[in-house]
Amino acid sequence: MNKLFYSLSIFIIFIFFSADLLAQTFKITGEIRPRYEFRHGYKTLFPDDAKAANFISQRTRLNGFFSNNTFTAYISLQDVRVWGDVNQLNKGDVYGFSVHQAWAQVKFTKFMSIKVGRMEIIYDDHRIFGNVGWTQQARSHDAAVLKFFFGDNNKIDVGFAYNAMEESLYQVAYTNKNYKAIQWAYYHGNFGKSGLSVLFLNNGLPYDSDADTTKYDEKVAYSQTFGARYTFSGKKIKANGAFYYQGGKNGKKFDTNHDPKKIQAFYFSANVSFQIGTVFNLGFGGEYLSGTSSQDQARADRSDFSFTPFYGTNHKFNGWMDYFYVGNYVGKNGLIDVYLPIKFKVKKWNFGVIPHYFMAAATISAYNPDEKKVTDYSSSLGTELDFFVKFALSKSVIIQGGYSQMIATETMQVVKYPDKVNSDFYKNGNNWAWVMLTFKPTFYNSDNKKKK
Repeated sequence: MNKLFYSLSIFIIFIFFSADLLAQTFKITGEIRPRYEFRHGYKTLFPDDAKAANFISQRTRLNGFFSNNTFTAYISLQDVRVWGDVNQLNKGDVYGFSVHQAWAQVKFTKFMSIKVGRMEIIYDDHRIFGNVGWTQQARSHDAAVLKFFFGDNNKIDVGFAYNAMEESLYQVAYTNKNYKAIQWAYYHGNFGKSGLSVLFLNNGLPYDSDADTTKYDEKVAYSQTFGARYTFSGKKIKANGAFYYQGGKNGKKFDTNHDPKKIQAFYFSANVSFQIGTVFNLGFGGEYLSGTSSQDQARADRSDFSFTPFYGTNHKFNGWMDYFYVGNYVGKNGLIDVYLPIKFKVKKWNFGVIPHYFMAAATISAYNPDEKKVTDYSSSLGTELDFFVKFALSKSVIIQGGYSQMIATETMQVVKYPDKVNSDFYKNGNNWAWVMLTFKPTFYNSDNKKKK
């Protein structure tokens, strides 16, 4: 695998250097990003009989960018690993080499282009579509996007993707944890200090339509997410608000006839921040993601009321300890998140703390073995405090660190350990700390050569 990585790297460098005379712009950049983490209650409450996790992970990328009057191309190769996850004299990697992005964008006219290949898809604040850049592997899609430009202030994207397991002579069941097919349309416009975005996503999840477990008949259940986001950017005040509705069918949940459940879910958020002098920034905001009560989750005759932020950068939201919607809590009781970000900046230093208060949006219930009955619990889930510090040594070298503390409630115990509702894991010191170094070298930039 290492030979493949080096061979591809040399090939890219050779191709781009040989094309330098024709290219308007050509860049070769990299990224080396090691991160240490201490996990003692990250993502879930820390049990009594466990010890904290300590490890260092690393992302290494080699990126090639090419652009002329006709088309643009970008390739990003990456290696993801945990230090020590293989022997020093290894023949293969646990995570290893992959192609994170490989796309080309062809410009047909001044107003229209098409982008095809493996790509990151990012819209607005990353809530519905994001690249999940915090994770070392990050997220990318195999997709095609038609792009329309109406002046400098208005644009429309129309995209689609269709997934399969392999080249085949007949239908092969799609078993990856991805969508089978999606289509979307996105509009964004700038109007002075205001901005408006509108998004429609038709999301298709594969499911087995045959109730007989010895057979498999794949079909696709489509859900529709649509809504809008407004932003205001003043000199001292910034604000934004968003609303999305989800309908259609959920290919992960079924009714009494083994048909996908209907979805009736919604999301809204509102945020405002104030710049105080040149140093302080104070914000206030909240999110509401609708949920399904515990008892309705167990009923096949009820709809699914849980909003799902399908392809967003969910680590960015609802606390950095990732208790919600980061590979967990999807399709559950929903969430109310109220937060108060406080940031402080001095020259190359950034400091901040973001307190979160969490509540369930729908009733949480569980069977209590001590009381021998189903009990409704308080909607309060707990409070999280996220501290961070960032130092920019230069544009290419950044050092960051953070510490987070979860002060959970008994209800959080029920959510995370429904089979151990009377345990006291929520009383443990649930915390998480990290330190990350990011190096982004530019190995070659044709623009610099032209300036000489």
